Amino acid sequence: MTLYFASQRPSAGHSTGESMRGVILGLLFAALTAIGGCSGPSEYPSRPIMIVVPWGAGGGTDAIARVVAGMMEKELGKPVNVVNRTGGNGVIGHQAVAGAQPDGYTLGLITAEIAMLHWQGLTELTYADYTPVALMSFDPAGVQVRADAPYQTLEQLIQAIRERPGALKASGCGQGCGWQIALYGMLSDLGVDPATVPWVPSNGAAPGLLDLVAGGVDIVPCSLPEARSLIDAGRVRSLAIMDESRAQLFPDVPTLRQAVGSDWSHAAWRGIAGPKGLPPEISDKLQEVLRRIHDSGEFQEFMNTRGFGVAWGDAGAFAAYMRKSDEAMGRIIPAVGLGG
Repeated sequence: MTLYFASQRPSAGHSTGESMRGVILGLLFAALTAIGGCSGPSEYPSRPIMIVVPWGAGGGTDAIARVVAGMMEKELGKPVNVVNRTGGNGVIGHQAVAGAQPDGYTLGLITAEIAMLHWQGLTELTYADYTPVALMSFDPAGVQVRADAPYQTLEQLIQAIRERPGALKASGCGQGCGWQIALYGMLSDLGVDPATVPWVPSNGAAPGLLDLVAGGVDIVPCSLPEARSLIDAGRVRSLAIMDESRAQLFPDVPTLRQAVGSDWSHAAWRGIAGPKGLPPEISDKLQEVLRRIHDSGEFQEFMNTRGFGVAWGDAGAFAAYMRKSDEAMGRIIPAVGLGG
């Protein structure tokens, strides 16, 4: 704020002391107004916020980001825009978040791939390049086959892989992606060479599932919500879920332990994070807002209706989970031949 000073004589009927008192009061008012107009953490946000999604529009991560953004707008009173930055198996979008100013105006819905990409030699980014705010979603991988496939159980599918190495193909995302790691990790845990199931790269679970139905591939190890419409339509069968408990969405689908005695687990997780160095007062405020969103009936209904797994982890729990996930990927990725 610019202050303008003018020198003048006291007008008739006013003393010099009264004039000086008026000048002083005016200066004090101007100073307080200037201080009140300064931007500070208590006034965050003062302008629109951007949430970067490392994956394409229309997918599960994008859908969750958009519903969270809409609810954040109501909570914060400022526009919250979702921007899709795709490419490089998620590297482009994750880099856009990590490289932004840590001021709270660029956030990201970062995903499980951040624990994988650097182990594959695709980037130097790790979970340590972010300020975790809140874990919001957790979707375990499943094992999907065509409904008319001869395998009624996962045990029968594993037996077919052992008997005909190289004959059954899998798909569901690009080379080295999370769903491939899910499948190869399961096979390795069961003593099956992952190389005996060739991977056919696709642009995501949706085209992979269409290829499955068309007979181009035999297995798609994506999440159950992604396969939901085809399962409900009787075109696809899910043989198991890679989690310690059954999914509410499909309670008849067994866990890996129940199906074949394996404790291997893998999931697609999603959480809100900012660049490294996000001020605590901003991350704390965002965490409070996201907690209210998570607990709201609107968010819970959206997630349950779409079949997405709901999760909550505050900043500390989210950081610990990312570290644990990174360590696990550091062991399995080289072991199954997907390292950089």
